[in-house]
Amino acid sequence: MKGKYMAYVGSYSYNGQAKGITVYDVDVAKGRFIPRCEMEVDNSSYVIASNDGKTLYSIADEGVVSFRIHENGAITRLNSANIKGMKGCHLSTDAEDKYIFVSGYHDGKSTVLRLNPDGTVGDIVDGVFHKGLGSVAERNFRPHVSCTRRTPDGRFVMVADLGIDQVKIYRFDEKEEKLMLVDALRCELESAPRCFRFSSDGRFFYLLYELKNVIDVYSYETGERQPKIEKIQTISTTGPKALSQLTAASSMRLSTDEKHMFCGNAGDNTVTVYDRDPKTGLLDYICCLPISGSYPKDICVFPDDKHIASINHENGSITFFSVDYKKGLLIMNGKEIKVNEPNSCVIVKVGE
Repeated sequence: MKGKYMAYVGSYSYNGQAKGITVYDVDVAKGRFIPRCEMEVDNSSYVIASNDGKTLYSIADEGVVSFRIHENGAITRLNSANIKGMKGCHLSTDAEDKYIFVSGYHDGKSTVLRLNPDGTVGDIVDGVFHKGLGSVAERNFRPHVSCTRRTPDGRFVMVADLGIDQVKIYRFDEKEEKLMLVDALRCELESAPRCFRFSSDGRFFYLLYELKNVIDVYSYETGERQPKIEKIQTISTTGPKALSQLTAASSMRLSTDEKHMFCGNAGDNTVTVYDRDPKTGLLDYICCLPISGSYPKDICVFPDDKHIASINHENGSITFFSVDYKKGLLIMNGKEIKVNEPNSCVIVKVGE
């Protein structure tokens, strides 16, 4: 079988309109997501694929669930693991797929679990609960851990907490397998740092603020006790145009070649596209365009870097676009795909 794209979409299942994960065959030429099957996962709020593309992980009411991704794109359930906390909102794995990191929005907890060589989720390694108070704002008055990632050098784990406006930095030693707080980025009050992503060379990371509606670009150097971090750019999530009071930056992705960045904005329901300079790490605004949907909770970038999909949570749809970087256009392909309360999506190329 020649290589083809598959999409795995996680949805809430509490109202009975979806089972949890919907598997789609993707026809890129026609802009179609063709439903293949559904897998039962209670309220799949976030999905990711392992770095080797062989395993799918989903947050569920029961904790973290793992699935084998087969050569034909089908998935079969492997196992699940309890995180001993309230339901998570974000997942990430490290570069070697040794650990999976779970972010807890509701209880302010970051949990680290071991991954087994067969892709199954193992035991909890460590976990930390954040403490403190933010402002009196509705969304950030107490800890809300929204993103946890291991740094590319493998020495630290960074945890974004949009409730207390901080990114905490923990040393993580594989021998001890313990999180030890060594530093923190203290962000502007009521800015709500939601998520961040590293460049693959580990020299830069990008921090998205939900309420401030900007992306901060930082340089990164490893250190013995703590990393050396310096802010080098701040850029609006919606470009030069004036922001609506309802705008809330909601998602961020790098293209696979890391020459572009995509940012989704709820409220004004747009996706912004940036050029990225791999040498300097800096972003340059290209365009900010509507996505024909409401609340782009996630953005999927196809491995060809020529297509993206916006996962529109509020109106229950997925919109599929081809990207013209030179003209600054997002060209909608096909019709909106209807799906119950989608939360996130993974695109995987299989069968090569």
